[in-house]
Amino acid sequence: MEIHLNELIDKIKKDGVEVAENEAKAIVENAKAEAEKIVAAAEEKAKEIMEQAKAENAKNQRSGEEAITQAGRNLLISFRQSVTRELGAILSDEVNAVYSSDALAEIIANVVEAMAKNLDTEKLEVVLNSSVLEKFEKTVLSALKARMLKGVTLKANDNFDGGFRIAVNDGSAYYDYSAESVVKMLSGYLSPKVAELLKKAE
Repeated sequence: MEIHLNELIDKIKKDGVEVAENEAKAIVENAKAEAEKIVAAAEEKAKEIMEQAKAENAKNQRSGEEAITQAGRNLLISFRQSVTRELGAILSDEVNAVYSSDALAEIIANVVEAMAKNLDTEKLEVVLNSSVLEKFEKTVLSALKARMLKGVTLKANDNFDGGFRIAVNDGSAYYDYSAESVVKMLSGYLSPKVAELLKKAE
């Protein structure tokens, strides 16, 4: 009887150990599977973060490149505008210098002579600023007389500064050769040329 009892006790111990080992094994397997899931999720998250970082870096790089390109464009535009302004100032100085010299009389005579040939009119009126008229009246009349240009009268008008205007048909039409108009005309002609030269220099 005692032998059977010992065997029973041994069997219970053995069965208990096996159950415990199986339980432990199951726990380890479950823990291992859970750990693998956590690692896989962490790796996926890390990959996602890396992709986002790369995308953000590429975006920042593109933004930086675009900002540099735009800054370059702005600088070029500013330079062109500066050159255009400088050109306008030079033209203004040159035109005013010519209009303030004795060459003004010859310029007026040339324009009047050309108009007298091409326009169907017997009367032309040269309009000048009063201070310019006072300074150059004799010289202008002398130049007109030398070319035998008749029917030309000189008139003062202080609505503009340098240069002159030619009035035809009793003032119903004007040809504007004022300093301001000539500078605008020359700037309009030269600015595209300058812009083209600057473009070639880029």
